[in-house]
Amino acid sequence: MTFDRKKSTDPLSTTTPANASTSPFVLLPSSHARAHESFPPAAQLEQALRQKVRGEVRFDQASRALYATDASNYRHIPIGLVIPLDEDDVIATVAVCRDFNAPVLSRGGGTSLAGQGTNAAVILDFSKYMNKMGPVDPVNRTVHVQPGIVLDRVREAAEKFALTYAPDPATHSRCTIGGMIGNNSCGVHALMGGKTVDNIHSLDLLLYDGTRLTVGATTEEELAQKIAAGGRTGELYAGLKQIRDSYSGLVRERFPNIPRRVSGYNLDELLPENHFNVARALVGSEGTCAVILGATLNLVESPQYRTLVGIGFEDVFIAADHVPLVLTHKPIGLEGMDGLLLDSLRSKQKALDDIPLLPEGRGFLLAEFGGNTQDEANQKAEDLARSLQQITHARIYTNEQAHRVWAIRESGLGATAFVPGHERTGWEGWEDAAVDPTQLGSYLRAIYALMQQYGYYSPMYGHFGQGCVHMRLSFDLESEKGILDFRHFMDQAADIALAHGGSLSGEHGDGQARGILLPKMFGPELMDAFRQFKRLFDPDLRMNPNKLIDPHEIHEDLRLGADYKPWEPKTHFAFREDHGSFARATLRCVGVGACRKADAGTMCPSYMATGEEQHSTRGRAHLLWELMQREVLPNDWANEQVRESLDLCLSCKACKSECPVSVDMATYKAEFLSHHYEHHSRPIAHYAFGRIDRWARLASIAPGIVNAINNAPGISTIVKKVLHIHPSRTFPRFSHPFTPDRRFARDPQRRKDRRNPIPADAPAVFLWADTFNNYFHPATMRAAHKVLIDAGFRVSVPNRHLCCGRPLYDFGMLDTAKQYLQKILDALTPQIEAETPIVVLEPSCASVFRDELCNLFPDDPRAPKLRSQVYLLSEFLVKFAPHYQPPKIDGKIVVHGHCHHKSMTGIGEHGMTAELQLLRATGAEVQALDSGCCGMAGPFGFEDDKYEISQKLGERVLLPAVRNNPQAIIVSDGFSCCEQITQNTTARPKHLAEVLADASRQ
Repeated sequence: MTFDRKKSTDPLSTTTPANASTSPFVLLPSSHARAHESFPPAAQLEQALRQKVRGEVRFDQASRALYATDASNYRHIPIGLVIPLDEDDVIATVAVCRDFNAPVLSRGGGTSLAGQGTNAAVILDFSKYMNKMGPVDPVNRTVHVQPGIVLDRVREAAEKFALTYAPDPATHSRCTIGGMIGNNSCGVHALMGGKTVDNIHSLDLLLYDGTRLTVGATTEEELAQKIAAGGRTGELYAGLKQIRDSYSGLVRERFPNIPRRVSGYNLDELLPENHFNVARALVGSEGTCAVILGATLNLVESPQYRTLVGIGFEDVFIAADHVPLVLTHKPIGLEGMDGLLLDSLRSKQKALDDIPLLPEGRGFLLAEFGGNTQDEANQKAEDLARSLQQITHARIYTNEQAHRVWAIRESGLGATAFVPGHERTGWEGWEDAAVDPTQLGSYLRAIYALMQQYGYYSPMYGHFGQGCVHMRLSFDLESEKGILDFRHFMDQAADIALAHGGSLSGEHGDGQARGILLPKMFGPELMDAFRQFKRLFDPDLRMNPNKLIDPHEIHEDLRLGADYKPWEPKTHFAFREDHGSFARATLRCVGVGACRKADAGTMCPSYMATGEEQHSTRGRAHLLWELMQREVLPNDWANEQVRESLDLCLSCKACKSECPVSVDMATYKAEFLSHHYEHHSRPIAHYAFGRIDRWARLASIAPGIVNAINNAPGISTIVKKVLHIHPSRTFPRFSHPFTPDRRFARDPQRRKDRRNPIPADAPAVFLWADTFNNYFHPATMRAAHKVLIDAGFRVSVPNRHLCCGRPLYDFGMLDTAKQYLQKILDALTPQIEAETPIVVLEPSCASVFRDELCNLFPDDPRAPKLRSQVYLLSEFLVKFAPHYQPPKIDGKIVVHGHCHHKSMTGIGEHGMTAELQLLRATGAEVQALDSGCCGMAGPFGFEDDKYEISQKLGERVLLPAVRNNPQAIIVSDGFSCCEQITQNTTARPKHLAEVLADASRQ
């Protein structure tokens, strides 16, 4: 690894890494040593909960495995899981747990990075049902919410009144308000409106002993009244007053006066100058004191016009040095990142079109300005850029460019994990320290010097405007020496942060990662005050125990550990990027939860439909990882609960491109199913759908007869029942294939062919005849053939039946899939050797050549060559026919991108760049839908038990958009997508080839 840190210095002396014999630390049990520990009365506890809770109670092995970790380095197998319907369910759950002395952990989005979201406890997941909010009060600028509501839902509602909730961490699309309160989250715009603690009006609490109360700011008169009233509430307030009176001097002295002090309990909020605010004192308590039933949030004015400025520096240290200067211009957000973050993205082939938007340099600041008008925001940005002219490079972005640049910054946490070319990945631990912004440059140089001594590397990025920098260091968490070095590094890193007047945590919380270091920061007296604070709320120590107070050690309960020895089964896929290990592939998921968003993109459609963790990419990855441990989940590949989780995976491959660590669940699913059905008989539907190419070829002999039989009332009903097809689905209609039909190919002997002859030296292109377009929609093949000839190419097509076998992967029929691909490699050897471009019309088939092919044939030199020669029609025309001018179209075009199309070419509209370029060149009004997965996904949408989910996904964006544009041309290149549209609307969608060919005829 080559570091680009030319301005590095070592302002603080540090020591060399300790070996096992000299380290003051000893190896402690990992999570594997405790994986088989159990809560003795678990069965009785489960039974009691089922009797009292109307929501969902899950104590099964898969549910416990799903919630065994968060986004941290730690793993604790929970006792069980409760998904409450409402407050009454929460109250009942805590009451039953109290009867059994069972600990309780409240969990939000599961993206906590310090281990506070995992424990051997009964977990309350609020995100599925308790995710409602009341009306926004624009006068008082408040809103009341339940703990499971996602932050972006609150922001969307507030923006209707030009308001917002200021803290907005990078996980804003899936983090819950309850989790934000637990961690005291911040984000980019904490610079504008403060941390979560600064934006809480009141909290509705439930204590472990059953006490319910609402807390907030308290006047001295109100405080006296509460104490005088006695009872549990009076006792609580009396104890809090005693803590305030006893420790106020130490709190003022030892609490760092910096923007991002998140470590410890917020005892400073009990001070008179802070209005004895008990609600804010509990923010950041990580569920160790109380269960949050609801919260009233303070909203702030949201600048309706914003302008972003990108500033480049020689390195990240110099960038940090200039933070105080930029702050004098009063931005509403000031972020930073280094060149290593961009290197990581490039290595992962992510954001390649966006990275060039950043100015020259290896260290960057992003300063956002807000205003009441766009001119006002622009003027502030221009003033900053002008002030930097003699110092460095600055670039002012348009709104569209700013959106893309922010996406680079928000990718930080995931993009820095599992970077190709690095032997070790990055892990949490020292990822969240904060210092005063004036000390940031010095702190980063010191921490970097320490990293060099240990041989660690990590990009640096985060909230530079408030002195908070995130990292994912390349800790070795799998060997004794590596783990002890990790622990020793944490100790020294804490010393560096504290020497700079900083905080161990700037927004992620302390949890298990930093809880043991709190005495270094606060001293023994304040630690005693913290213990008193917790015991006032939780005298039995049952609320998320051993976090913050009396915590487990930093290097204890590791998800990996020196005894990490996962099962390494033989696989069909090579998994070369994961060193040939399926276990390592499943380890890719770092828990950031990007698959739990529900408002944009494609990943993860099954989670969007169900709201279930087990149906998210993260949940499935965690289950597969647990399966490789052989500790919680039994039966290896035969495990039925893992199969059930994968059953609703639509194999859309969106996670391959949208997941920041490129978890490829479609491939993992195919691998699992291939082995699962070595132990189970396959349903007949697997053969019917998986080998559709064979049946389509046979049906093409007499398609009219086959279609009539398929749609005959009695026969159709029987076939659907046998194949478990939903009654509302209709069978796609077979057709005569295009490939043996030469009427539309050039024939010099045909007198009616009046076109100009194609020159003999015209470039050649091979038009792939996929099963779906060849046997079901041959008009698409004819149209593509015409477009390619019109563009000046000599077109050839397969002279025999070939199929990539895409449906086979949905069912894990990988032996057959390999046979199909071997046949293709042999048949296309002449085209491969001649480097002839191959145009594939069906995106899902193109993805087989670009993805599965090399993963199944890693040692066949023809595979990567074929992969590089495959193009979608739009890609081919843009690259090889720049002279091609699409015909003019007067009207509107609505475009739905196929999941596999975007998985190959990028996220969102940028994944459809070539297609949209061609369509916009027609002069038509083009609308690209952010419609995600259509819900059909090959055979998925036909299956009886998946029909409801399929429809729900289609109705999310796609189908309403089609119905709302009855006069528009609907463009959808995927066969399945077209089926979903035609079976639910009166529209007749077209492939890009048809649009171009039809318009040219007109």
